[in-house]
Amino acid sequence: MLMLKKVIVNFQNCYGIRSLKHTFDFSQRGPMIIYAPNGVMKTSFAKSFQDLSSGKDTVDRVYPERETVRLINDQDGKELSREQIFVIEPYNQTYRSSKISTLLVHAELKKEYDEIYESISRKLEDVLKELRTSSGIRKDVEKIFVGDFNLTHKELLTALGRLEREIRKGTNPDFAMIKYQQIFHDKIVAFLNSPDFLAKISEYTTIYDKLLSSSTYFKKGIFNHNNASVVAKNLKQNGWFDSGHSVTMKSSREAKSIELQTEAELEKLIQSEKDAILQDKDLNASFEKLDKELQKNVELREFREFLIDNKTLIPELENVNAFKQKIWIAYLTANAASYTTLMTEYDTGSARIGVIVEQAKREATKWLEVIDIFNERFSVPFVVRMDNQDDVILRSEAPIIKFDFKDSENGNTIPVEESKLYEVLSNGEKRALYILNIIFEVQARKEAGQETLFVIDDIADSFDYKNKYAIIEYLKDIAALEHFHQIILSHNFDFFRTASSRLSPERCNKLHSVRTENGIRLVTEKYQKNPFMHWKDNLKNPEMLIASIPFVRNLSEYCGYGCEEAELTALLHIKTGTKTTTIKELEDTFNKVLSSTSQADLSAFGHDRPVIDLLMELCKTICSETEEVIELEKKIVLAIGIRLKAEEFIIKEIADDEFVNGITNSQTYRLVEKYKQEFPDKESNIKLFERVNIMTPENIHLNSFMYEPILDMSNESLKKLCVAVDGL
Repeated sequence: MLMLKKVIVNFQNCYGIRSLKHTFDFSQRGPMIIYAPNGVMKTSFAKSFQDLSSGKDTVDRVYPERETVRLINDQDGKELSREQIFVIEPYNQTYRSSKISTLLVHAELKKEYDEIYESISRKLEDVLKELRTSSGIRKDVEKIFVGDFNLTHKELLTALGRLEREIRKGTNPDFAMIKYQQIFHDKIVAFLNSPDFLAKISEYTTIYDKLLSSSTYFKKGIFNHNNASVVAKNLKQNGWFDSGHSVTMKSSREAKSIELQTEAELEKLIQSEKDAILQDKDLNASFEKLDKELQKNVELREFREFLIDNKTLIPELENVNAFKQKIWIAYLTANAASYTTLMTEYDTGSARIGVIVEQAKREATKWLEVIDIFNERFSVPFVVRMDNQDDVILRSEAPIIKFDFKDSENGNTIPVEESKLYEVLSNGEKRALYILNIIFEVQARKEAGQETLFVIDDIADSFDYKNKYAIIEYLKDIAALEHFHQIILSHNFDFFRTASSRLSPERCNKLHSVRTENGIRLVTEKYQKNPFMHWKDNLKNPEMLIASIPFVRNLSEYCGYGCEEAELTALLHIKTGTKTTTIKELEDTFNKVLSSTSQADLSAFGHDRPVIDLLMELCKTICSETEEVIELEKKIVLAIGIRLKAEEFIIKEIADDEFVNGITNSQTYRLVEKYKQEFPDKESNIKLFERVNIMTPENIHLNSFMYEPILDMSNESLKKLCVAVDGL
């Protein structure tokens, strides 16, 4: 049952957010979209959610001594769980979804595979447990085992299967009594592989093999002392001699034999043969050479004691790797019951797994759906494919992503490593690749039915328009799912407006962040579509009248109204008619340029009143207001007033009519540059005029994304700038 209807946020001293309290109501569906200029709250807001998702505390890094409050609750006052939140950063090249492998082809196939694999895994663990006990290896026994057989961890069961014949033969059973760790210590192995020691081992082995070949009853490679000991042990365990049976031993050198009636006689003969070999003077002389080498450090001295008691193992040291394998085989032989059970289960399960894999190959996986979404929607110079589909589907392994770079000349593709791909991609294309990993996470949550609040921090930053619209369309797909909710943050006003129009029809879901003296407020956007239409219909509102001037001037330019354009320009820059243009003249101009609409009546402002007087009066009123939110039209009024005051002061100071009259464009900028040349020592004024240039953009036109510079201006900053210029 889906429970998340509201998200109630209370942040205090969270990464620079002094205070932010807001209730996001998701009962009407649709994402919450927040326009947040850089430096206001966007990253801090997202990071606070990320902390909850990651199980971390939130702090204020600038003022760590201040108490931090981070409450993110649902409509019942219960804190959201970590799993309910997924924060999408603007870009994270290293991000990989942990849920990729849960995108499965078919639930029933996966269940059957898991049951077979789990059964095999349990029996494999029984074998590994016995290997740990036999070898004395407590950690990484699997890794060491497969390494000794020159295989990878994935090939553990393959390696075990290949040893079945050796285990059935049951050779070298005495090796099972050897502790792997006792011999194959790193220092010992390094010593055993040294050329000097190998030469001495070779000498010893040559003598040993010669003695073995001349033995009366032992035969090299067929029946040695180990085989004889196994025979004796088995006969004893099975009551051979107790049943009155005997053993006949044939000499390898003479045509005679000896009959042994008891186990004691058999053991005595075996020991006699071993002594004849091991007590040979030449063999002992060779061992003395080895013995000297084995007293160099503690580890080797302990190994020496082991060899003195197990001299029959010395020839095995000539090939350490082969000896390791024999010991592992001996361990498995000693635990043959568990090994046989595992192999039987593995052989039976493998046959069915093969059928499941073939069926899985014929079905399209959710993983492949993600790849299709990415390849079809995003414009990048590469295509994505999956390399290990079977493992992803059935073994819950992470998919291996492969990339094929597209040749723009011939349309062919060539495989390229991910690291190399990042070297040639643009920033926007790298971000698109990052989105691929985000889609995996989203699709996994979709399949699992995981109710999720996505906090999306400028996900489309640096995208070109095609990819920007692709991500908006994908966010729209997410918004259609009942168990998904979104809070989308952006500092890009164009993206905010586009996303608002396509994703969130509800007026209350479109928010602006506003910095106040006490913290941050989220307010509903006033102009949901186009402010011009609203202003045009409300020209009796003085702020809306003045704010309309740059836009009507823009229209007059497009329509070829030269005189009217010049008249309106004089209300935005200090020109000949700036001081004298009246409300009546402004009314006539508006009615001419906006002739297709209802005629404006501005008589309430006084037809004979100069427009600049109304403008300056409005600036003073706005600066004295204590409202936390200044609407767009008021910001434009302030921007126009600030610019006119600054230009008036500069023109008076430079006193160069010829220069001023020769300016045809970018008037404020050119006046400031002239002032800097004439008065380089007046640093405070220069800094003030530089701020005017930056904070009062002249490019406020009909194109919607030209609002952004003025929207981004802090309310208090504009007010302070206006007061500062007024005080010149």
